[in-house]
Amino acid sequence: MAVLQKIALLQAKLRSAEQAIAAYVLAHPQLIRQLSSQELAQEVGVSQATVVRFTQKLGYKGYPDFKFAVADSVHNLPDEPSLSLHGDISLTDSYSTMANKLLASKIAVLTNTLGANEQHCMEQVCQALRQAKRIMLTGKGASFLVAQDFCLKLRKLGINAIAESDNHIQLVDLAHYGTKDILFVISESGETAEMITVTQFAREQNLQIISLTGFAPNSVAKLSDINLKTVANENTARLSSILSRNAQELIIDLLFILLTQSSVKGRKMLTASNKAVAAYRNKVR
Repeated sequence: MAVLQKIALLQAKLRSAEQAIAAYVLAHPQLIRQLSSQELAQEVGVSQATVVRFTQKLGYKGYPDFKFAVADSVHNLPDEPSLSLHGDISLTDSYSTMANKLLASKIAVLTNTLGANEQHCMEQVCQALRQAKRIMLTGKGASFLVAQDFCLKLRKLGINAIAESDNHIQLVDLAHYGTKDILFVISESGETAEMITVTQFAREQNLQIISLTGFAPNSVAKLSDINLKTVANENTARLSSILSRNAQELIIDLLFILLTQSSVKGRKMLTASNKAVAAYRNKVR
């Protein structure tokens, strides 16, 4: 994921001094290549140690690696303002402008989400899903719609999965789950009270927990054994549910295809499922 995008997503979760650094970098990314860590610290009004910790929190070994990543991001910024994704769709936008902004938003979210999830993590999740005795999928609002979609996909492959949104039913069922069972939580914020409650209970039951959450650090991700990430810019508030759902659907579709590729039994089950649905459609026509 591009460093500027990463900073924008994490900015609200940073300490005040680190937020000041983030704001400066986002406002003047082209100047970073000319500044040492000490000079950046002086510009922002923080200590040099704070600058170094800031870069490490973003996943870089130190300031030189961070500076190189920022320079690379500046070099790759799109020339077209319509693709820059600055600002939300306006009430005064023409249909063409609105459509292009929305399309650009979706492309950016999907691209960044793909880049935020390493192949080995996706494969690790697939292995866990294949080996699970039972899988409960959950989410709230639009996230639960994605959970239901993924549940159907898993069941087509012969995997024992259910989708449940009611906390009481979740707790009743999970009380009987064991170490070979999985709770799969989908939550953009990772801070929804119901999702934290069910995840904490699953942790107490020693269940394996897989989550799909937003990129920024959150409670559900911290409680999970494996955390997959979506990247939807929170600043585009009016579009956040649309964009986060697109990102979530990309991940579950990738998992579904990986599962199908890696399982002969799953492919046979999928064929049988599709035949059953096709036969039903022919009968009701």
